[in-house]
Amino acid sequence: MNFEGRYKWIVFLPSKMHPRIGVLNRYYGVMENGKVKVRGIEIRRRDTPKFIFDAQTDMIKVLSTANNVEELYKKIPQALNVVNAYRKKLLDNEISIWDLVITKHLSKKPERYRQDVSQVIAARQLIKEGDEVHAGGNVKFVFTSAKNKRHYRRVRAKELIQESTNPDTQKYLEILYDSSASLLSFAGYTAKTVFETLKQQRQTGLSRYQNQRTS
Repeated sequence: MNFEGRYKWIVFLPSKMHPRIGVLNRYYGVMENGKVKVRGIEIRRRDTPKFIFDAQTDMIKVLSTANNVEELYKKIPQALNVVNAYRKKLLDNEISIWDLVITKHLSKKPERYRQDVSQVIAARQLIKEGDEVHAGGNVKFVFTSAKNKRHYRRVRAKELIQESTNPDTQKYLEILYDSSASLLSFAGYTAKTVFETLKQQRQTGLSRYQNQRTS
């Protein structure tokens, strides 16, 4: 290991296989010189859609203003405000469908896959249109109906997106909450608790608004 400097704070994210154990190749933190260091999280992965990249980047910008661990915890509500802002943008159709495109790698030929995973469905759509898809390449797609029993309707290959193509908003909200919980896992957050916290904040804000209207 090489010494690269001192950190004000650093968060080691949990292993996907063992959620209670932090791993050395998934972390983010702020060095004493103010430089933000990230590794192994969504914004460093090539398959991450721009929507999630932007949301995580803005969350980290908020958290990076903390000078120590105590301040880091105090920044969590502001980070959740970022999540809520991106949630609202998605629901208000302010996010371009091109910012929702996901990239996945094909490790083998589409016909050799036994399961209808998203990238294979998109690859088959392209093949049907006469395009060539090879093992070792990438396939880009958008979730359109992620839980549809008719698997070919679950995604739409990027090359086949039309003006009438609508993204699966619920699926992208799930991805947003999951990626947000990843950053906030040091405080015990999960995708479910991120959702519940934001829901409670909206209900509290609505109650205050109604009280002001009636007072």
